[in-house]
Amino acid sequence: MREGRASPGASGGNVREGGRPAPKPRRRSCCPSWAPGARADLQPAPCAALMAALAAVEPGQSSLERLVCALCTRGYNAHAPLHYLGPLLSNLSQRPAARAFLLDPDRCVVQRLLPLIQRSDSSVRRGGVVGTLRNCCFEHRHHEWLLGPEVDILPFLLLPLAGPEDFSEEEMNRLPVDLQYLPPEKQREPDADIRKMLIEAIMLLTATAPGRQQVRDQGTYLILRELHSWEPEPDVRLACEKLIQVLIGDEPECGMENLLEVQVPEDVERQLQQLDREQQQLAQESRVEGTAPT
Repeated sequence: MREGRASPGASGGNVREGGRPAPKPRRRSCCPSWAPGARADLQPAPCAALMAALAAVEPGQSSLERLVCALCTRGYNAHAPLHYLGPLLSNLSQRPAARAFLLDPDRCVVQRLLPLIQRSDSSVRRGGVVGTLRNCCFEHRHHEWLLGPEVDILPFLLLPLAGPEDFSEEEMNRLPVDLQYLPPEKQREPDADIRKMLIEAIMLLTATAPGRQQVRDQGTYLILRELHSWEPEPDVRLACEKLIQVLIGDEPECGMENLLEVQVPEDVERQLQQLDREQQQLAQESRVEGTAPT
């Protein structure tokens, strides 16, 4: 196990790349229809300018390394908690260069960020870190590493979604050790937006057939099943349902195993986007009426 790997219980928007849509079917390289919540309206140009400005402050030293160090070190600044470095890093992780830095196995950056998911002192910091990790999950070439023993990201993403449920012995043995026999006072992540981003990150990890199998094998469905029964927010329930469908549904046909690289015809993509909008509208109406969707 590499240095920097921690136990998940040890610590108390993406922009679609590419130009104008072509009339022919095109490769959806960033945000598939099964992960609509992962879209964001942030622009990459300001992030690039910010990265350049950070690099100019102290040439020769990685600006991202300094940012990560400040974010991960308690008491780094005695006069300010620096919680908003989390959203800043999330915005910067839209850039391919930033994701390459974060996902460099020799730097162990992801392993340093993972314990911050459980930091109870700031939802701003937690949300920024979860958003950063979600952005990194778009890089499907790194999924094997992220899900493997060097990082073991899945228990960290699942733990905030887990409650104090008492599973049967057979079901308990299917869960990662860090999710077994949680105490009765265990509470789920209180911020609905963060819960949704955690689900989206796991969804992205199911983009490839090996990733889907690894996610299934670690009892993810059990955690999602209980989360769905508990979840008060309709849009988070909807995201949960989509991930459950991926986990319990049939495998895609040959040639479509990588869901992040599936070529979707324009008319089908428009239909899927319209369906997403309708589902989100239903979720909003359900929230206003105080009822959950059926």
